[in-house]
Amino acid sequence: MTTVNPYLTFLGTCEDAFNLYKAVFGGEFEYVGRFKEMPLQEGQPPIPESEAEKIMHISLKISDETVLMGSDAFEAFGQVTTVGNNFSVSINTDSKTEADRIFSGLSEEGKITMPMSNTFWGSYFGTCVDKYGIQWMVSFAEEK
Repeated sequence: MTTVNPYLTFLGTCEDAFNLYKAVFGGEFEYVGRFKEMPLQEGQPPIPESEAEKIMHISLKISDETVLMGSDAFEAFGQVTTVGNNFSVSINTDSKTEADRIFSGLSEEGKITMPMSNTFWGSYFGTCVDKYGIQWMVSFAEEK
């Protein structure tokens, strides 16, 4: 089943915000990852100390169908976050084929910001902005 989830981006306050959401909605974090845990790619500068403890990705299960996800903006990668562009719609699919189909449709006449590819966290993932300016994340994660 394909699911749709909100993805929120913060300016260094992601952990505080998600602690509030956890207190409000209950539950436990399914994942908490910090930028310092991200493997460096060839030619990539080291993670600045000012960014190391910030949240790379966090997820809080709200219900069987909904997961609230988020991260801090990573300014060292040139990510600029302002109110209005600090959220994305995250699509999780049942197959790579479905992920590619959805990504292709959403990115048509839009802008691909990260092509679909296998990631270090184990998902087949990509991001784009559609022709209407909406930010999308498309993901397929094989069951381990």
